[in-house]
Amino acid sequence: MCGKDAVTGQSFEHRREWIEDKLIELATVFAIDLCAYSVMHNHYHVVLFIDKSTADNWDALEVVERWHLLFSGTLYSQRFSKGELLTAPEQANLNASIALWRERLMDISWFMRIINEGIARMANREDDCTGRFWEGRFSSQALLDEKALAACSAYVDLNPIRAGIANSLIDSDHTSIKRRCEQAAKAEQPNDPQQQTDGLHPFAGNPRSDMPNGLPFRLTDYLELVDWTGRILRDDKRGAIPESTPQILQQLNIDPKHWCYLSQHFESEFKSLVGTAYHVKAACKQFGQQWAHGIRACRAAFPT
Repeated sequence: MCGKDAVTGQSFEHRREWIEDKLIELATVFAIDLCAYSVMHNHYHVVLFIDKSTADNWDALEVVERWHLLFSGTLYSQRFSKGELLTAPEQANLNASIALWRERLMDISWFMRIINEGIARMANREDDCTGRFWEGRFSSQALLDEKALAACSAYVDLNPIRAGIANSLIDSDHTSIKRRCEQAAKAEQPNDPQQQTDGLHPFAGNPRSDMPNGLPFRLTDYLELVDWTGRILRDDKRGAIPESTPQILQQLNIDPKHWCYLSQHFESEFKSLVGTAYHVKAACKQFGQQWAHGIRACRAAFPT
């Protein structure tokens, strides 16, 4: 998909940048923020935050303008965006469309659909062919608490190191962790606002009562954790866990051995719901499910 063809020797490495650029672009249109991503040679991973409160507060014009960045809309939406007055029936028709578009602009399925369709068209145009480009539809897991969020984000950010195509975070091309490291290096003070990276969901610090919108960690703590984990995953360090562990692991109450296992097997270890047993049970109750599939793995990985 994005690597080097072993038969012809042709490189498709530039397609990784296509996907990265598209992810960042769509995050500015949808009410969906990028928490973490890594674009590999034959797949990509992404951690997303659905910002429903922001989408609910968009006025009608903003919904229309955002939708027009993706599609042409309707005759009524085109006229509305130009400031033309609509009749009552026309306005009712437009209002129904706006309600539908608002929902789609915070829908992961639509987010992934637009990315994958766009990349498929670009690749097929470059290859001068038609037909299916992606092997199948995406799979997803719901991250129910900060423990699951930290583990999944680190798993995603460490993809290149785990695959052996990068030796450090700053060498991990087409990943969110590289962009965050580069931005953090420019900041004058630790944890100052300048460390936040454009296009990515911000770090808001440790949880507290007046928690602002953002990832519930300090950026420096998260970078330390991912760097520490990446050093263990390297071939010359594999299996050796240092005596000193990052403070954030202690705050999350995750055993270092469990953490190192999760950093390599997160995707295959859990089912659709990931978090502490308490949060998994609560989610199942909310969705009307009688059985919490995969709760045993969650209970073992994330003690309360």
